[in-house]
Amino acid sequence: MSSIIRRLNIGLAAVAILLLATLVWPDSAGDVAELVEPDPEPPSSVPEVPTSVATTSTTTTTTTEAPYDGWVDPASSGQPWVDTVDGLLTFRGNPTRTFYGVGPVPVAPEVLWRFPEDGPMCSNSSVGSTVVNWCGSGWTGQPSIFERDGRTWVAVGAYSRNVHFLDADTGARILPDFETGDIIKGSVTIDPDGFPLLYTGSRDNFYRVIAFDRDVPEELWALAATDVSPTKWNNDWDGAGLIVDDYLFIGGENSQFHIVKLNRGYDVDGLVTVAPELVFNTPGWDDELLQLVGGNVSIENSVAISGNVVYFANSGGLVQGWDITGLEDGVEPTRVFRYWAGDDIDASLVIDEEGMIYAGVEYERGNARSREVGQIIKLDPSRPDDPLIWGVDERPRLDSGVWATPGLHRDLLIVPTDTGRILGLDRATGEERWSKQLVGATWQSPVIVDDVWIQGDCAGVLRGFDVSDTMVEPPLLWEVELGGCIESTPAVWDGRIVVGTRAGWIYALGDPE
Repeated sequence: MSSIIRRLNIGLAAVAILLLATLVWPDSAGDVAELVEPDPEPPSSVPEVPTSVATTSTTTTTTTEAPYDGWVDPASSGQPWVDTVDGLLTFRGNPTRTFYGVGPVPVAPEVLWRFPEDGPMCSNSSVGSTVVNWCGSGWTGQPSIFERDGRTWVAVGAYSRNVHFLDADTGARILPDFETGDIIKGSVTIDPDGFPLLYTGSRDNFYRVIAFDRDVPEELWALAATDVSPTKWNNDWDGAGLIVDDYLFIGGENSQFHIVKLNRGYDVDGLVTVAPELVFNTPGWDDELLQLVGGNVSIENSVAISGNVVYFANSGGLVQGWDITGLEDGVEPTRVFRYWAGDDIDASLVIDEEGMIYAGVEYERGNARSREVGQIIKLDPSRPDDPLIWGVDERPRLDSGVWATPGLHRDLLIVPTDTGRILGLDRATGEERWSKQLVGATWQSPVIVDDVWIQGDCAGVLRGFDVSDTMVEPPLLWEVELGGCIESTPAVWDGRIVVGTRAGWIYALGDPE
């Protein structure tokens, strides 16, 4: 397991000594718990957040955190993905989709560069039988920013049909563009373990692994939406994959969930290699869902992982969790959580440090379940029979609701809605603390770094708000007019904000130097 997922520390030694001695120690509630043989297999439900183990001696008292034995420590919610590569490496930064980047956030940002210099990025793509001209970047379209060889890189997929590799300081190309066969709607993922690999989907049927340690980016492998069956809906790939311990987790608009063993390495010349194997795939639907909503059950959001469970939702409104405890030992994943929210969930699920799930739901079908549950929901997957903690209604009209992935900030949940209304909700209760009205549609996911909430709108204005006091309506700190609807989620890294617009450009903003 990578370092952020399976941390080893000296507390293991202390616990081992206590076990051998068959002593007792105070548990977290202050009672006395007798030492027992550990369960050989973790439970298939959501793992508990690690607790502290107190050890004592005759001279000192030391409290150490027990190591987490699982795929993704729930306590890592809100933290950087790994310490191997510095950067914002995937959509919303980490496996729980809760890391937004690092500051400082610009105080009075202005445009430092615009890419490309010679005109907007545009290409044609079909929507059904209609050909549409798409420009810039859109939902979700968040750039990845990362440090490599003493340089800060920006990697972004765009409606130009290309992945662009740019210098974060100048906006100049570091490498030639990598061209796909159709537009790229989703966010790219950079390998978290230091391999020079980028992972991206496209509307051209393929999810790709691209090497960028050579003069020209090179496709090493691609998974076609038609490589599995049965499939439903279409062959797009909008989600941003997660890579954990050499496994790629990705959902597709073919309505299937996929796990790929990457087998990463290097050849004799030192160039990165992969030898992928599709080790698991499953339909993201079941017969019950099809009877309720029909065949639109595609997976457009980016999968999330907390504990030993990978979570995703689909266009049929089905939220589900699959236990991957024994994946590395050849044990096939099993579904351990199922909740139907009634309508399309394109926004990625967000998971907090307690394993709670926050979901934004669209309102397209107008069915009774949508009215019963609400369009912003909090779920407790440890209560599979009754997981709904609270739901908030946000359906002023048909074809409304939530497309943006909610943002966590301490005890606050920030949720942009399709109509431009932004809600600040109490995480514990769902109670509305404040709201703001921007120009919709606000599909861009909120980004919160250093108590600054960054939000774009469809008038092309990017704003920063002060959320240092989560109980009050956030005051405006600054705003920058970029022109063109801002659908894409911005990336914040070390004094820079990088974001695309539908007008056709990628912008970097920062304080004047």
